[in-house]
Amino acid sequence: MSSGPTYGSWLPPTADPPEGSSSPPPIAAGAALPRWAPWTAWVAILTAFAFALLGALTIGGVAAIFGESFEDPPAGVNIAATFVQDGAFIAAALLFMARAGRIVPAQLGFTRTRLWPAVGWTALAYVAYGLLSQLWAQLVDVTEQDRLPESLGVDESTVALVAVCVLVTVVAPIAEEVLFRGYVFGALRNWRGVWPAALLTGAIFGGIHAGSSPAEFLVPLAILGTMLCLVRWRTGSLLPCIALHAINNGIAFAVAEEWTFGQGLLLVVGATVVTLLISRPFLGPRPDARPA
Repeated sequence: MSSGPTYGSWLPPTADPPEGSSSPPPIAAGAALPRWAPWTAWVAILTAFAFALLGALTIGGVAAIFGESFEDPPAGVNIAATFVQDGAFIAAALLFMARAGRIVPAQLGFTRTRLWPAVGWTALAYVAYGLLSQLWAQLVDVTEQDRLPESLGVDESTVALVAVCVLVTVVAPIAEEVLFRGYVFGALRNWRGVWPAALLTGAIFGGIHAGSSPAEFLVPLAILGTMLCLVRWRTGSLLPCIALHAINNGIAFAVAEEWTFGQGLLLVVGATVVTLLISRPFLGPRPDARPA
């Protein structure tokens, strides 16, 4: 006698829809429906940070051999370690996908989607994020700016500035979306459905920025993470999430560096186009079904 899906092991593609869901999430034609066990979301995050820590220690150790300070590394070491961290995010998602079955990019959301509905949902999510963030800023009197680019050494050289710009506006949006909106949100949806998964993923997304962003920025980042999950759900694709993430990071980078409006606009457009071009080779067909 069957008692439903077993969550104590890797959840098979044939598992029943999550509780509270009237139909399965949209998925591209020909792709196996992802039914990753909810608990693997937490282990995937821990694995990603373990990979990132190991990589950072390795880079720091090699730099120390060549005479650099291990406790206070130069900008190049910090930038390289951050690139490794983003690579670790993607590696962890792929590792757990491979353990559960064949790696299908469409399961992470690399699928084509309808352009104008995607634009509409993305714009709505960004407006909601902006309004809620402004409300939060008024409640806690946020006056500090995010100084992540500065902490990575953008002021030390032109090479560092370009490297951090690419890291923040191109690499991070792709890597973080693959892990959080691709794998983590996908796995947690199999627990209690969309909204609990979106809120949890958003909270985790905000929390991982502790240390690299001021404490009062963590709530807005959690709001952004939640909104990105909802965009992923409504569009059935990760591409609008990557684009929105690149736009947000591009604006934040331009503001932090006090660039002109024209420079900031060029950065935002360029970063968005580049992230979408990088994602293009992995795209599957447009989902056949709309979200429930």
